[in-house]
Amino acid sequence: MTLVRALRLDSLDPYAGYGAVFIRLLVGHRLVVGTMDNVFGAERMHEFAAFLARHGFPAPLLSAHVSAYAQFLCGILVLLGAFTRPAAAVMVVNFVIALGMVHLGQPYLEKFDALAMLAGSLFLLLHGPGALSVDAWMDGRRPPIPVSGGRSAA
Repeated sequence: MTLVRALRLDSLDPYAGYGAVFIRLLVGHRLVVGTMDNVFGAERMHEFAAFLARHGFPAPLLSAHVSAYAQFLCGILVLLGAFTRPAAAVMVVNFVIALGMVHLGQPYLEKFDALAMLAGSLFLLLHGPGALSVDAWMDGRRPPIPVSGGRSAA
């Protein structure tokens, strides 16, 4: 092994399929936890609708329901790695709208959560859920089994 390969950590290549699980856990958890109070509490849903009304959303109560339920359900799908790309596509649309209508002009740190959810959703849309997912299981894909020397047995 050359020094350059060692510095690039090429020996981790057989594990690349596992990397997406960390993005899925982060994004999915944030989506579920961030919306469950709206989904399970009418008062919080009405607060969210009032927030959306202040930002000029049409039909704010309907918009609140669509956004909160989409985030909640897509969060569960992302956590499981099930229908990951369609769920991520829905979240890309959701967070592009959120950034354009709510967060435009805000300081970076105030819009960081929405940017992180957009970036994570774009990653999952383009990369897919990875090896440890319902999608991979349903497709019959198996993660590579690393053997000594950093090579895949597959």
